[in-house]
Amino acid sequence: MGKQGRRKMVCYALFLVALFQCKFWAVAILDPLDFLALQSIRKSLHDLPGSTFFASWDFTSEPCNFAGVYCDSDRVVALNLGDLRAGSPGLTGKIDVAIGKLSALAEFSIVPGRIYGPLPPSISHLKKLRFLAISRNFISRNISATLGQLISLKTLDLSYNQLTGEIPRSIGTLPELSNVILCHNHLSGSVPPFLSRVLTRLDLKHNALTGSLAPDSLPPSLQSLSLSWNQLSGPVDRLLSRLDQLSFLDLSLNKFTGPIPCRLFSFPITNLQLERNLFSGSVQPADQVTISTVDLSHNRLSGQISPMFSTVQNLYLNNNRFTGKVPAGIVGRLLSGNIQILYLQHNYLTGMEIKSADEIPISSSLCLQYNCMVPLVQTPCPFKAGNEKTRPTAQCNEWKG
Repeated sequence: MGKQGRRKMVCYALFLVALFQCKFWAVAILDPLDFLALQSIRKSLHDLPGSTFFASWDFTSEPCNFAGVYCDSDRVVALNLGDLRAGSPGLTGKIDVAIGKLSALAEFSIVPGRIYGPLPPSISHLKKLRFLAISRNFISRNISATLGQLISLKTLDLSYNQLTGEIPRSIGTLPELSNVILCHNHLSGSVPPFLSRVLTRLDLKHNALTGSLAPDSLPPSLQSLSLSWNQLSGPVDRLLSRLDQLSFLDLSLNKFTGPIPCRLFSFPITNLQLERNLFSGSVQPADQVTISTVDLSHNRLSGQISPMFSTVQNLYLNNNRFTGKVPAGIVGRLLSGNIQILYLQHNYLTGMEIKSADEIPISSSLCLQYNCMVPLVQTPCPFKAGNEKTRPTAQCNEWKG
């Protein structure tokens, strides 16, 4: 090969090297704005003692290879901060406002740790964000109404933090929301209407929410609703009658009033918690109740106990105003071991078709004390039921009258 041929070969080799480098950098170089945003986020967060999550965050290398960083081409599309393994110490620090610069971000989560301070309003700039989960940290102050600008958001989980103030009504207008989990905070005010037709889970338990719920404030798509441990009030029968997809319902420890709709007992619910409210009136399901656990205790329910409850495994009707005799069907299911818990204490019941020779299965629990009868079968009751076996005659006569 002549000198000219060798020169051509060298030139061609150099061209291939240059071409390879161009292709490499085109794929590997992160968008400059995303690069700078990650640097700012890193500066504001730190590993707690025992955590090594940020060990891979060396900005002399490619950020798309960092732990918790996921890219599509040259953009960051997911940021999952903290070691996902159970028991990890987690992270501490504040969320930097630069998070709002990651404009292609679709998913942002932080594992349990000690992240504190407010949620930056700049998060509202993330128009492609579908998943936002910062649970079990120390996020504080109000939830910004600007979160209502996240029109693609499907999951919002800010549970187990220190959030205060009201739930912005703007959040309820987000059209794609399917999961809202704001439990175990210090939120106050009323529950805003939720307009999303795909909302399946709403968990607002353990807050300080007040006010009532309008009949059309929640969509029929709901499958799980938890509002327990608040101070909510007013009737909910018209609202609940619409939510026929519910599989879990917990409204306990509030101040809800009015009747419990009979339709509720035909819904595909596995666990029904309505205890410690101010519900009143009779409870007469139309068909046999297939819900495994029904807790209606500590209300103001009255009338006779429906035999339709005989198919419930764990039935709590204690501390109400039920009268009459315990249905024979319920007694039979109890003696056969099909009912595991039957709490009827602190009512005005007058009889139960059970013989002194009948034995309650060891796997079942029955409590009858403080009714208008002398229990023929003595069974252990919860400590909170007290020591008195029978309600005073004067109270029974007064209730009859």
